[in-house]
Amino acid sequence: MCEENEILINEETENMRKIGILTGGGDCPGLNAVIRGVVEKCAEAGMEVFGFHNGWRGAMLAQGHWLTLSEVEGIQTMGGTIIGSSRTNVMKDPKGPETIIEVLRALDLEGVVAIGGDDTLGVANELRKRGINVIGVPKTIDNDLSCTDYTFGFETASNIAMEAIDRLQTTAKAHSRCIVVECMGRHTGWIALQAGLAANASLVLIPEFPKTFDEIVSLVRRRYLRGDHYTIIVVAEGFELKDGEEIDVGTDAFGNKLLIQKNLAKHLSDMIEAAMRNDPLLGNDAQYFECRPVVLGHVQRGGAPCAFDRVLGTRLGIKAGELVVNGAYGNMVGMAGNQIVATDLDRAVSIRKEVDKEFYDAASLYFK
Repeated sequence: MCEENEILINEETENMRKIGILTGGGDCPGLNAVIRGVVEKCAEAGMEVFGFHNGWRGAMLAQGHWLTLSEVEGIQTMGGTIIGSSRTNVMKDPKGPETIIEVLRALDLEGVVAIGGDDTLGVANELRKRGINVIGVPKTIDNDLSCTDYTFGFETASNIAMEAIDRLQTTAKAHSRCIVVECMGRHTGWIALQAGLAANASLVLIPEFPKTFDEIVSLVRRRYLRGDHYTIIVVAEGFELKDGEEIDVGTDAFGNKLLIQKNLAKHLSDMIEAAMRNDPLLGNDAQYFECRPVVLGHVQRGGAPCAFDRVLGTRLGIKAGELVVNGAYGNMVGMAGNQIVATDLDRAVSIRKEVDKEFYDAASLYFK
């Protein structure tokens, strides 16, 4: 790998077509599979691929290196991203788009393949409007991007969360505890609902369907009174109580709430424990009631991708490379049924894919 700011151009390939690639936002299982797919497909057509280091930040600073076939061999089995990532917002810099254009021109790149979620692809879409050639690849473990049935990383994250909840079930039963498990999900509850339903959670709380605190504690009380002295509540990090006071937690470079400072799981577990211990219907045993918070956090996005995400990332990467080779810029690749297709980038970043009522109602049948 080249040192930062040290960009080597092979004179023998000076006249070859060249494309840039970057990974932005949170890391996600399957990123390396996409990178390999793009490099392999472009190499087949005689194109070179320049990997920008650390997302849009690397593109702004002209930091990166030329990716080779030997370097990407077998990387689909690895988690993370071999070219690094960041949450850099190009559009916050008045000269951001102009800088990107200058860097692409200096490297003789005809465009960029941007692999990321709504923030990273939102930047790509703004650059597209300014005449820069871009191809988007949807990456978010939250699975909330439109124009694709699945985003890679979601399946791996859901399985990790499910396995954690499975383990928490046994300790909750052994100690007669309520456990509030916080999953990732800033705007949507796909991971929380998928993992919670699969792992037999007693209740799943997601941003799309707010609940009052009374609704939550009444379920815990109902279980306790019928003899089920343990409860597993799965909550997406972006969930807010219908009757709760909004907490100011600050924002990141894209204006997203810094939810890690919200301490949602602890906040809810403290409230539930206090309410249950002071509930006159529960008798003397209520004073021993315990509710514990568990935050799964970055564990959900770490480690190697599952088989589904390795294959999906590979297929999306190859399709993105195909669009580059054909000069079909301004698109995002996506999954429709079992087909990998070119989709509308502008629509993908403009409409968030939320959990639908039918799915949540079906899962709610088991919340008891």
